[in-house]
Amino acid sequence: MADRLNGYRILILETREEAQFSRLLTEQGADVLQCPMFTIHDAPDPAPVEAWIRRAIERPLDDLVLMTGEGLRRLMKVVRRLGVEAEFIESLAKARKFARGPKPGRALREIGLEPQMTTEKPTSEGVAEMLSKLDLGGHRVGLQLYPDKDHGTLIGAITAQGAEVDTVLPYVYDEQTADANIIAAIDEMAQGRVDAVAFTNLGQVRRLVETARAHGREDGLREGLSRTSIASVGPAVDGELRSQGLRIDISPANDAFFMKPLISAMAAALSKNPPRAAAR
Repeated sequence: MADRLNGYRILILETREEAQFSRLLTEQGADVLQCPMFTIHDAPDPAPVEAWIRRAIERPLDDLVLMTGEGLRRLMKVVRRLGVEAEFIESLAKARKFARGPKPGRALREIGLEPQMTTEKPTSEGVAEMLSKLDLGGHRVGLQLYPDKDHGTLIGAITAQGAEVDTVLPYVYDEQTADANIIAAIDEMAQGRVDAVAFTNLGQVRRLVETARAHGREDGLREGLSRTSIASVGPAVDGELRSQGLRIDISPANDAFFMKPLISAMAAALSKNPPRAAAR
């Protein structure tokens, strides 16, 4: 099964799991062009994060909603610095745990815990829909947020069920440092040097389009994407691509919205034509 992507140049826009995605593609023989979309930093003021951790220990949550795996990993970094890892994990073990897609579930397993439920739709709307089927009346719900997203609707949906919401934002994005990388990637696609671009979350689509627009490169981006196969990991990304007027060329089979099925779908689709990028 190795070398299925030999000679194909694939652009990946992942940040949190970029290394893993790159490794999996490289194992299949792909020439991987990496373009981090964000630089991630710990929350600049650690005090609110530390206070949230202490509240979770002293007054265990009834429910915990994890929006990202990165969020839990950043929380654990602070927990270990405070020297309260055992107490924190013991507290979380008492709560029902809900994950927005598979990545938070993987982060939970790293500390020996499991999510009770994982959203079928890895979006805030999917989380709200999942929680709407549960009785949250009188519950204390811990909600791990992520940057550059208005979570007001989700928070409102939870509080409307009679729950108290305790939020924490453990990291921030530094977008400016990545802009140059994004523009360079747009140029590579526009010049026909990329066979496929892989989108693994909808934020990548928004960030790519917004950065191109901000730098007067939207026409170049759309021209480049017209010459590049577009691979999407699942429905949330599909919806965002369509909302931006973009097509989807490659999707995983059998509703398997993960990296490995996406890579298999890319290998099957791209193998129908010789590598374009390698010829340039």
